[in-house]
Amino acid sequence: MFRLRNCILPHLLFSSRRSSSCITPLHRLLSGSAATTASNPFTVADYLVARCGLSREQVLKASKIKRILDLRSPSKPDAVLAFLAGLDISGTDLTTVIANDPRLLCTDVGKTLSLRVAELRSLGLSSHQVGQVVIAAQIRFRSPSFLRNFEFWLGLFGSFDELLRFVKMNGNLLSVNLEKVAMPNLALLQRCGMEISDIPNTFLSRILVRSTEHLQETLARVSEFGIQQGSWVFPFAFMRFAILNREKLDSNIQLFEKLGWSRDDIASAVRKAPNILSLTPERVHKKLDFLMGVVGLQMAVIVYRPVLLLHSVERRLLPRYYLMKFLKNRGLMSSSLSFLTIASMGNDNLLDKLVHPHEMSVPGLAAAYASSCAGKHQWELLDDMTKGKRKRKC
Repeated sequence: MFRLRNCILPHLLFSSRRSSSCITPLHRLLSGSAATTASNPFTVADYLVARCGLSREQVLKASKIKRILDLRSPSKPDAVLAFLAGLDISGTDLTTVIANDPRLLCTDVGKTLSLRVAELRSLGLSSHQVGQVVIAAQIRFRSPSFLRNFEFWLGLFGSFDELLRFVKMNGNLLSVNLEKVAMPNLALLQRCGMEISDIPNTFLSRILVRSTEHLQETLARVSEFGIQQGSWVFPFAFMRFAILNREKLDSNIQLFEKLGWSRDDIASAVRKAPNILSLTPERVHKKLDFLMGVVGLQMAVIVYRPVLLLHSVERRLLPRYYLMKFLKNRGLMSSSLSFLTIASMGNDNLLDKLVHPHEMSVPGLAAAYASSCAGKHQWELLDDMTKGKRKRKC
């Protein structure tokens, strides 16, 4: 468990055309300079293509940046490329770095880049690790708040690898305002009884950089559904609501209202399965078409068991429906065992109860079910094989 208080309090105390190859190899990036003569003048567009490996679209985007257009010789960008290559950044990654932040080519190596790298090295990072940070941080590497943010999150997450994982998911961690956003958000999570180690990385990386006002609105919205802090569902509802804007939530609520769900129905369903409010209309309709049109469930049943809407039709619901029909048609499964029960079973439990016991009498059953889960339905073939076996026995 992370010690949020210990991490927060200390910080609160401080007030042209592209060349034939898609990506230029690294040795070409570093070999020589573009000749600046009357017959072969230096042009930014040619340099970005020939030396940095940018595409035509990327060059057009970079050409809108005044500092890039003001370059009159290759000396400064050449120095930048050579410096970055010394950080074990490959040619492919170097192209990505420049495409994401063309202004980096205008940076003074001695006054800016060398100093920034020295600061990171003083934290114990190797040259290779610094190179990884440059790639992941993108434009934020040049941000005035970069180093302070990096130190803060490094202390909070506990290791370089863990921090790098988060930065790759959301680089805004390295530029977010610590005092106005990050620290208040961490304090809010703590007041709600949530430790950051309890929150999945994909959610946490986005929650930490949302405005604190948005998170406070999220708390109010969660409360509107009758979800109390301390309940098992609270963290799941909070995480899901926190990464959605109010318009998206309202739109999804209206979707279920149009399907005939009352406000009480929606609130009850959200308390059981908060993630239903993140489903797209297409996914909701597809699952309802299957559950009601194929399986024959009533809407009231789905309202009571909303988790059904979170299951994949192709990878879970349909294969289990086919399995149920196959076994019931052969008298291998009790007719009282419902689709709802089968749909809610864990995979290992389902295999132990409905597949493995019949593998001797129905060779190929396990393979047919596995293929069905992969989107390749072989139930008719299995049906023909078992029918043929019975005829031969007769």
